[in-house]
Amino acid sequence: MNIIDKTDEEILAIANPWWDELVKYSNNKNYGAFTRHFSLDMKRGANEVEMGKQFARSELTKNLNKDRDFLGIIRRGEYVTVLYRQTNNKLPGEWLGRLVLGYEGEEVKIFGATIF
Repeated sequence: MNIIDKTDEEILAIANPWWDELVKYSNNKNYGAFTRHFSLDMKRGANEVEMGKQFARSELTKNLNKDRDFLGIIRRGEYVTVLYRQTNNKLPGEWLGRLVLGYEGEEVKIFGATIF
């Protein structure tokens, strides 16, 4: 199964709620819930101690606005990248949110999640 074969609507039905959860759990500094949909490699790379430091230090990652604007989907290889315009409740300006989805076995998982 390849996620790039899904329609935009099918991808967004997965991505939008997951992005909303990432924003919520980032703001709440809830590591366990934040990494719930991560692939095994992402979980290995998302060290709980380092993530905790990021949650504690970063005004960006703990004050994200729950509202976001969908910008587009990029399909490449076995992954899709869903792009969002994201704002912050304390910092002025806009940021680019990036969510990379693909299959791990039979399940869709998060293979990348960044905001910059």
